[in-house]
Amino acid sequence: MMNNAAGVAGDADAAIGISVIVPFYNEEGSIRPLYERLAAVLRDFGRSSEVIFVDDGSRDGTLAHAREIAAQDRSVRVIALRRNYGQTAAIMAGIDHARGEVLIAMDGDGQNDPSDIPLLLAELDRGFDVVSGWRRERKDNALVRTLPSLIANGLISRISGVRLHDYGCTLKAYRRDVIKDVRLYGEMHRFIPIYTTWFGGRVTELPVRHHPRTSGQSKYGLSRIVKVLLDLMVVMFLQRYMTKPIYLFGGFGFTCFAGSLGGFVWMLWLKLFEGKSFIQTPLPILVTMLFVVGILSILMGLLAELMVRTYYEAQSKHAYSVRQLVNFDQA
Repeated sequence: MMNNAAGVAGDADAAIGISVIVPFYNEEGSIRPLYERLAAVLRDFGRSSEVIFVDDGSRDGTLAHAREIAAQDRSVRVIALRRNYGQTAAIMAGIDHARGEVLIAMDGDGQNDPSDIPLLLAELDRGFDVVSGWRRERKDNALVRTLPSLIANGLISRISGVRLHDYGCTLKAYRRDVIKDVRLYGEMHRFIPIYTTWFGGRVTELPVRHHPRTSGQSKYGLSRIVKVLLDLMVVMFLQRYMTKPIYLFGGFGFTCFAGSLGGFVWMLWLKLFEGKSFIQTPLPILVTMLFVVGILSILMGLLAELMVRTYYEAQSKHAYSVRQLVNFDQA
């Protein structure tokens, strides 16, 4: 059990240095050993801390074990979700309820090593905003998990421009101020380093230990790659066109208009100089289809522009993020 120095005071508003967020889904065999290792690391580290266990709708005894641990250690807090929402939603729930200035997320299956936490915090102390774990020596099935992960990480790095070896590693440390306004959906927790870079934050990567799974079953498969790539498309759209969607939809619309015009000219050429009737080629249908799609795309862009303005103005949000204000507190 953590002592009071490393734990959390009873006051709900007490300042906390570190919040460790651990999502669980059917991990009753892993939660107690992970807690014991985590408690030892946080106790020896000496900073004020809390541990947030998020039960993501487990159907085994995971939640019961989490409650038992919380009853023994008041620095452990438990969030029980009504059903299984997925890892990203579980981590988002932990972020929403965390009180620490530094947030650390890690897997609940015991494959991440709590002893790496001080190393992550040391990198934050050097001025970084996000420190991402890199499972350099993974203890997973090479064909089913490691190889697809390498491919996905390469694609994400190339498309996003943020070069990391291991986006899928849950073990990451964040400064609260860089993720306090980030809302996560789908599988997007792995893209927080990308969000941070876009907002001018500093991101680094640190090799971390990775242990073989000793209990439970992996919840990841090859289908996860498709989901990750689809989420990446959403992330890239939000980054490039969130405040100017007409550029995307309008650009596609004018491309369709250009294709429609080119097909129309070709159709006339065939009619006038080669004697082919319009009905002898599919060009009339293609020209009409491209023209209609172009109009619909531009109209969709205009609707998206209205939605963006409603999003920002209804919530008094801004299309920019301020890092610091100087002398604005003066009369």
